[in-house]
Amino acid sequence: MALIILILGAGAWALWWGAHRHVAASSAAAPILVISGDTAGWITPCGCTANQSGGLLRRGTFLRQLRSENSNVIYADVGGAPAGDSPYQRAKFEAVILGEQEMGLAAHNIGGPEARLGPAYLRDLATRLKTPLVSANAKDSDGHLIAPAARMVNVQGRRVALIGVLSQSFATSEVHIDEPRPAIISTLAAMKGTYNSAVVLAYVSERELAQLAIDVPEADAIIGGHTGQAISPKEAGPVLVAAATNKGKFLIQLDVPPKDSSQRWKGKVAEMDPSLADDPTQLANLRQYLQTIGEKDFSAEQSGLVGPLLPNAPADYRVAGSESCAACHRDEERSWNQSKHAHAWDELKPRGFQVDPYCLQCHTTGYGMPGGFDSLRRTPSLVHVGCESCHGPSQAHARDPKMRTTFAAENQCVRCHDAENSPTFDYAAQWEKIRHGRVNDSRVGSTKQQEQS
Repeated sequence: MALIILILGAGAWALWWGAHRHVAASSAAAPILVISGDTAGWITPCGCTANQSGGLLRRGTFLRQLRSENSNVIYADVGGAPAGDSPYQRAKFEAVILGEQEMGLAAHNIGGPEARLGPAYLRDLATRLKTPLVSANAKDSDGHLIAPAARMVNVQGRRVALIGVLSQSFATSEVHIDEPRPAIISTLAAMKGTYNSAVVLAYVSERELAQLAIDVPEADAIIGGHTGQAISPKEAGPVLVAAATNKGKFLIQLDVPPKDSSQRWKGKVAEMDPSLADDPTQLANLRQYLQTIGEKDFSAEQSGLVGPLLPNAPADYRVAGSESCAACHRDEERSWNQSKHAHAWDELKPRGFQVDPYCLQCHTTGYGMPGGFDSLRRTPSLVHVGCESCHGPSQAHARDPKMRTTFAAENQCVRCHDAENSPTFDYAAQWEKIRHGRVNDSRVGSTKQQEQS
């Protein structure tokens, strides 16, 4: 079995962190293991609403603060960092990896989203970016491990083995996944005598995570991802179980018992909330990412964010542009010009996100639809939220006003004003801010646009 051992001594950690810390860190303190997971491309909260958690900028500050008091901090990731496999999502994933490595990443497990990128890409990533990938059970079609089964971190004389596994449910045509338990057991056997503690990074479901804790009592801790919600560290027999998930909003922080100690493993969940300031190094990484995707100018198709067309869509199912609407709907155009929708793209500029497809989905007109916004260089006239963002591709209506517009506008609000970006969104209250067109006053409790012209 392929096995690469990575030795990071306490002195190396202190040297690495010396340029970043502001107060003397204790090299004698008990080691701390911090594990993130399921980042899902969430480099930073989009900022559409206050109090959003997560992001590498806060993660970097959290780790920096820990290391300012304790130089013996180990950082690993359980997997799930990409949000897809499109060219855009790959660029974002690489930015996440670079950010993690700036934080002193010791191991990054191959999760389900990583597996979908394929063995060739993952191996290239490991070589090109020197990414410390691990997986004891993800193999290529020839039966070879895609990455080392485990990596070792040596801190305060404590040798901690970090072993990665992935649920078999994430197997693809290119990635074969062995059963996790035997893979862990055989890895531990191959490492016998070389480690004091074994921590499994397991990108599996909550049910599979609980079963692994029963099946692998040899592990000191098993940390999962892909569990939907974060799981606070809890004992399952001799094993400590926890999960870091949900766009990296919650990390797992574990106290590693001293060498030859009878102390039990313990830990807690740490939320990356707005109380954590932006880390300067991670902010620089974010700016580099935005510069990169701005230069690449990914099309809507390259973003991987566009769903399939409506079934049996007619040939004239196409965005006509707000100018076509204004020819007949002058009053509505004046109302729109006074709304935030008319300047939606400009709102992204202060933070530099006017180039990011994730944001452009909701700050442009008809993103990825026929005739709709494609990219800043290809379709610059379709920035901002125009008429067809709510009413749908309306070329047929522009040609023949008797043809109704394609979308019921009221139903489109929550595409962008969802629980993540607009947790307090209320249609009745918000409609008053953009009221236009014909109104049905018979509705009780709120007014409603006669959405279709």
